[in-house]
Amino acid sequence: MAVTIFSVMIVLLLLGFPMMIPLIIGAFIGFLMMFNGFGQMETMVQQMLAGIRPASLIAVPMFIFAADIMTRGQSAGRLIDVVMAFMGHIRGGLAISTASACTLFGAVSGSTQATVVAIGSPLRPRMLKAGYKDSFVLALIVNASDIAFLIPPSIGMIIYGVVSNTSIAELFIAGIGPGLLILVLFSIYSYIYAVRNNVPTEPKATWMERARTLRQALWPMGFPVIIVGGIYGGIFSPTEAAAACVFYALILEVIVFRSMSLNDVYQTAKSTGLITAVVFILVGAGAAFSWVISFAQVPQEILAAVGISEMDAIGVLFVISVAFFIGCMFVDPIVVILILVPIFAPVVKSVGLDPVLVGTIITLQVAIGSATPPFGCDIFTAMAVFKRPYIDVVRGTPPFIIMLLGVAVALIFFPQIALFLRDLAFAK
Repeated sequence: MAVTIFSVMIVLLLLGFPMMIPLIIGAFIGFLMMFNGFGQMETMVQQMLAGIRPASLIAVPMFIFAADIMTRGQSAGRLIDVVMAFMGHIRGGLAISTASACTLFGAVSGSTQATVVAIGSPLRPRMLKAGYKDSFVLALIVNASDIAFLIPPSIGMIIYGVVSNTSIAELFIAGIGPGLLILVLFSIYSYIYAVRNNVPTEPKATWMERARTLRQALWPMGFPVIIVGGIYGGIFSPTEAAAACVFYALILEVIVFRSMSLNDVYQTAKSTGLITAVVFILVGAGAAFSWVISFAQVPQEILAAVGISEMDAIGVLFVISVAFFIGCMFVDPIVVILILVPIFAPVVKSVGLDPVLVGTIITLQVAIGSATPPFGCDIFTAMAVFKRPYIDVVRGTPPFIIMLLGVAVALIFFPQIALFLRDLAFAK
């Protein structure tokens, strides 16, 4: 049965169908084969509805909506300006500012693709004008956007938390350490690149200019305060923090900055609704598909073939990392999380791994795979936004992927990179 299902799904993917279709068809075929007809089709519908029922998923459209509002308004630009004022004058400062801006915007959006658009669109022309090669610029933007998947709020962590029944608040804070480590590595590489290629520095901003940009960015900097401070101060749940972010974004862009009209908000809401519909169809279809393969004991067969039951915790983490990294090179990250997390859940529990650590590693691997050839989704986002051919976007990615994989390996051997802040915030 498993061979039939996966063969049909691969054929549908090769024919160009969007991922939701192979998932739904795969689940449908599984139900037909297991129950010998259409008698249990209501169970498939029940599983799909169960997949989108968790209240935590409400945070996903909220964060997407808030990110869309900030991208269309002035918040993203003001965050870029303040980073540039403090870092633009140092060697490689423009590249370091780009990576830092991706981190800062990631702390208010949670989306890699939104970060590519919001940060890449204004900064790529400036970097090209400053003397950076386009291959370096595109690779930096695409891979620095991965930080947005780790720094809270992370849409990937929300999906993982729902699927694995893990605390989303703990996952959020565990992503901060790895995210900042990636930023440091990218900054060091950017400095070395600028020195080796003799890239000129930007004019140094005066303290008055820095004070002005900082003052203008104070309002947008309230987003991390709402998310991190609100959740860990016990004021909000992650879902409530997402709703508060939308309200705050509307206040800023419509009333304070006056950069958006009510019609702009309506158009943004329609765009968010379309994205949310796709995400929730994927989640529902993925839940039904996961139920099918679990009922058919496909995960047990796969894990037995790999020999994972004989591995220790580190070996299990390496297998998980490889599986998610490869999966996201070909398929949408949300789909990979929905399918693979239930497969690995029993073995994660059996070897006593911390689900928050596992979730952080999975989120990182999902982010890396999203920016890795051949079919990483962030690559195609960059192609559409910057109107560059595929080969130009991926040419400069190897050094960044190596650094990202290095962080993933470091997490396996030094889990406190992720768990230190979690343990500090949730001390028993």
